[in-house]
Amino acid sequence: MLLLIGPLVGVSFIGAVQTYAEASGLNGTAAGVGEAFSPLVGIWAPTFSASEVAAAFLLPFVAIRLVSGDRQSGALKLELQQPMPSLSHIGAKAIVLLAAWIVASLPTLGAIGLWKWYGGTVYVPELATVALGHVLNAGLTVALAAATATLTEHPSTAAILTLSVTVGTWIINFVAAVHGGIWERVASYTPTAVVAQLQHGLIRLDVLLVTLTLIAAGLVFAAVWMRLGVAVRRRVYESIALGALTTAIVLACTLATSSWDTSESRSNSFPKADEEALGRMQSPLRVVVHLAPEDPRRLDLEHRALSKLRRVMPRVRIEYESATSIGLFEQTSTNYGEIWYELGGRRAVSRLTTAEGVLETIYSLAGVTPPAESEDNVFRGHPLAVPPRGAPTVFYGIWPALVLAAGLIARRRNA
Repeated sequence: MLLLIGPLVGVSFIGAVQTYAEASGLNGTAAGVGEAFSPLVGIWAPTFSASEVAAAFLLPFVAIRLVSGDRQSGALKLELQQPMPSLSHIGAKAIVLLAAWIVASLPTLGAIGLWKWYGGTVYVPELATVALGHVLNAGLTVALAAATATLTEHPSTAAILTLSVTVGTWIINFVAAVHGGIWERVASYTPTAVVAQLQHGLIRLDVLLVTLTLIAAGLVFAAVWMRLGVAVRRRVYESIALGALTTAIVLACTLATSSWDTSESRSNSFPKADEEALGRMQSPLRVVVHLAPEDPRRLDLEHRALSKLRRVMPRVRIEYESATSIGLFEQTSTNYGEIWYELGGRRAVSRLTTAEGVLETIYSLAGVTPPAESEDNVFRGHPLAVPPRGAPTVFYGIWPALVLAAGLIARRRNA
């Protein structure tokens, strides 16, 4: 895993820097669009995506080997004879795996150092949020792998189960994109969605609590099935009780509404003046959107306006209505594409999917004068037209050499 993750991060970082530099005017005749660029989206999201791939396809096998290997060798029976709860056993293994993941994340620190060396800016809150997303993703992977490794007799079976669950979450995301509705709500708590939100600098309290609950549940489930001397029937009953308790806690966590936008560009939020004006509105707002789940206008509306609206108006209710999933043959319908707003007994309709259009309609219904726009709070971006010099040497040469050297030293000490 250590040998592969360096080049994997390198490919992502080098490609991101090249794209960022070209958009900033490298080898061109104009300044490009780099003035609107943020390192969060342009550099850190693609660079750290290599860690997401490693967490999905490399880390599970390491975790399964650590947990299931003891069962295969008989070491687990010796471990269970010690006066230590099984939860402490599995917790110790989880801590070791987390430490290993931190070591495996060192190439991303190299990417940060190179970016600073190039003269790029680093906004610590948004970078820390991205790192948090990948730590949580690794925690979910470790918990899932530990659970399957203790449940099954053979590591290969555990690996198949782990990958099946991973693929299952991807299917949920696909179904949510096609059908929307409750599937969209469920998909927002899958590992892929959690990482995507945090990679854009958005911390949602409900997502954070649900993720931590699932990690804890996975480790407790592994502790339950680690006890080889306990009857299978009892472990099954305990697992059912754990599942019911986890479901109740997860449902309670989904009611949390707090969120924080740590991105320097405030890409997940309306301007502060608009947020203050919306926060003062006491009447509940109902929005009915007549757009199909796969209509690009719906995605644009959700990303640019409605997701931000939910964060500042807790009494907002948003409904999507459509007869089909693609909306291709609904275009002839008289009301398809309309967005209905209801606030304080007044109603209005619009077809605008921009944030400005949504805000304008809400202000009109509320009888509120839109706040004046301030140029002081406009994010100007951080263009940087610099090629990724030195990065191939670091990720394709120095890092593999260090890993191989460390491996040889470790083998000699263990010999």
